[in-house]
Amino acid sequence: MGTNAVKPDITIWKHVFKLDPDKFIDDEALERVCLSGTDAVIVGGSSGVTYDNTADLLSRVRRYEVPCALELSDADAAVPGFDLYLIPVVLNTPDGDWITGLHQKALKEYGNVLDWDRVVPEGYVILNPRSMAARVSGAQAPADARDLLAYGMLADRLFRMPIFYIEYSGSWGDMAWVREAKTALQNARLFYGGGIRTPEQALAALDAADTIVVGNLIYENLPLAMATVPEERRNPETRDNTWYR
Repeated sequence: MGTNAVKPDITIWKHVFKLDPDKFIDDEALERVCLSGTDAVIVGGSSGVTYDNTADLLSRVRRYEVPCALELSDADAAVPGFDLYLIPVVLNTPDGDWITGLHQKALKEYGNVLDWDRVVPEGYVILNPRSMAARVSGAQAPADARDLLAYGMLADRLFRMPIFYIEYSGSWGDMAWVREAKTALQNARLFYGGGIRTPEQALAALDAADTIVVGNLIYENLPLAMATVPEERRNPETRDNTWYR
């Protein structure tokens, strides 16, 4: 299957699974992920992502109808055929490469061939300083909830980004902070990722954010990962398959 003709609508996504091209997932597990009832699959990672392993994972996900987006952190892994291209802009780093530098270089190379209707910028704030994402980007964790709320305003009101992404990257975050950050948003959708390992945590994160992203749990405990999908999405006979608008 190639790119879906109709662009996926991120404003209806509640639950997303994130797959890392640099991590192994067998065909049976991948099928369970793609048929789980999740709203979308995001492909992306902080290290070890190449054109070849990204293209391979896309070709395997394309056996199923679930929307598939590429979170593009390395221009060399810009594989055609995804439904959306999510472009992270790390708001809490002093390293300009992760704000505009790498993006400008990528656009110099690929800007004329991009399908801009499928490009979605993400205002990213990384809160786990020990994570690979923080080490790679030089992200500095916000000091308090007001700092995080201000980043939300930056993404939503100044830069007009459609996604404000709070990334705890493997650790469970402070839902009070997430909930407060959401109050800053007028148009952006709040994505939360990090440390979701139980259905109860998934529900708590969904109560604080608009969309939750479950990644590491797929590789650690697949049955628990499946249980993070909202109950109304799990039954194919009753779910509303309105993935596109």
